[in-house]
Amino acid sequence: MPSAARALTRALSCASPRRRRPPGSRPPIGHRRAPRTEAPLSARAALPAALCLCAALGTAAGASAAPAAWSVAPAGGGRPSFYAEGPPGTVLQDTVAVTNPGRAPVVVRLSGTGLRAVFAEKAETGIRVPARTRAEVPFTVTVPAGAAPGDRSGAVVARDTRGRTATVPVRLRVGGPALAALTVEHLAVHADRITYELVNRGTTVLVPRLAVRADGVLGRVLDRAPRALPVHLRPGARLKLTEPWPDRPALDAVDVRLTVTAPGGAHDTATTSARFVPWPAVAGAGGALLCFGTGAWIAVRGRRGRTPAGRGPGPVVDEVPCPGEQLTEGAVK
Repeated sequence: MPSAARALTRALSCASPRRRRPPGSRPPIGHRRAPRTEAPLSARAALPAALCLCAALGTAAGASAAPAAWSVAPAGGGRPSFYAEGPPGTVLQDTVAVTNPGRAPVVVRLSGTGLRAVFAEKAETGIRVPARTRAEVPFTVTVPAGAAPGDRSGAVVARDTRGRTATVPVRLRVGGPALAALTVEHLAVHADRITYELVNRGTTVLVPRLAVRADGVLGRVLDRAPRALPVHLRPGARLKLTEPWPDRPALDAVDVRLTVTAPGGAHDTATTSARFVPWPAVAGAGGALLCFGTGAWIAVRGRRGRTPAGRGPGPVVDEVPCPGEQLTEGAVK
């Protein structure tokens, strides 16, 4: 800024008009005319630049002097964020302050993200904050009933009618003992897959590991080592899963066993039985046997009713009375 002021002063001094004597007057005796000089070209060029610089500095100074925009923060001051702690099911209360230092009123809408936050009436549809005023809005945060112990995060979001937003972080600590427990339920074997359900009976998020084994009549037909499942099971959650088994035996009786474990000591096992019978093949074989038996029966019946070769039908004998005999009815006298 000082260099710009000096350049402006130099340019103004060089560009100022020279004083002229009235016409017809003569210079005094002994006066020596000074050589005529003109403002350097660089000084004349610096004059517009200096004027523009001064205008820009004035605009910046006016902008810095403008009042700050509205802001949102926890009520009471001195807190950069909200913090709450409680067991599952607890309803926690706090207050958010919206400050408007400007010269015009502002309408701000409040909402929450990441947490179950409920604000006072009309806060979610918009509250009007007058100029140079601060509005305090109470709100509540409910800890979910099935929340696992630990830290959770969210935010209080404020948005005005022009689309400007401001946020305040919310830190929530869920209390209670950490318990890892799960169960395997509804185990079933289908044509080419095994279905089951996992239920988190504890208070922590679980990443389970699964091992599958199946034993048939002639030995083990399926043996899969423990592996981590790509799921995060929250407390109280129930999840139905499928284990593919495309190469199962076609004819066998098997016992299937599922073992599930998780960090923290969670462990459970479920077993079921299944019978694999190739019904199309059995039906085909049964049909063939039925056809063969029917044909044999027909052949035997036909052989029994057929006349032996070389023999004609037997003679028909009629009873003819001998001479001197008379057939009479009734009693013989």
